[in-house]
Amino acid sequence: MRLKVDLILANGTRAARAAKKSTTAIPIVFNLGEDPVSNGLVASFARPGGNLTGFVVGLYDEKALEVLKEALPLLRRVAYPAPAGPGAAQRFAPLHAAARALAVDVQGIPMQGPSDLDSFFAAARRAGADAVLVENIAWFRPYLERIGAASLKSRLLAIGYYRQFAEAGGFISYGPAPFENVPRLAAQIDKILKGAKPADLPIEQPTKFELVINLKTARALGLTIPPSLLARADQVID
Repeated sequence: MRLKVDLILANGTRAARAAKKSTTAIPIVFNLGEDPVSNGLVASFARPGGNLTGFVVGLYDEKALEVLKEALPLLRRVAYPAPAGPGAAQRFAPLHAAARALAVDVQGIPMQGPSDLDSFFAAARRAGADAVLVENIAWFRPYLERIGAASLKSRLLAIGYYRQFAEAGGFISYGPAPFENVPRLAAQIDKILKGAKPADLPIEQPTKFELVINLKTARALGLTIPPSLLARADQVID
């Protein structure tokens, strides 16, 4: 069936793949969390090629681990929820590489859905984890507040991706500033509708990152935050 639209906006890798499969002529602008090059959606960030371009929030697990290590200099073992599925090993490879460089052990604990939240934290404690890293995985987002609260209840320090995590009792959140993608996606769409080709528009990535520290949680768990990290925080919840 012929698509009678001027442009397709695809949110997520699955939607972008479906849009790409449906047309090679209509421009597609995507909003992704994962690498579109390794996923085969585009040729490169600088020159996407084809009919796709967009904004990539990106994966910053390794940077989050660095922040966690700075907050906890004696950190030795970190657990993370590891949803099963195609590409899971590749998805977590950068985190494991960063852990080796920081002399930290990371362990993925299988997690299929929100009903596994409590059992995940219990398993992390049994595994001897000092802390937990919650990645930027799409189905986690509606449950960030619940995960943050569960981390405090389990008395396991945790770092998550968005500020809602820290606001709900999680120890730290670190990730791209919220809503930065909106005006930049709008600018790309505007250029395309005025005649630019997606193939020639570089894929956009975040330039602003936000660090939020929940000092109340740190105190409740008997932790003193290094002053250098507090000084860098965009928000301190006290």
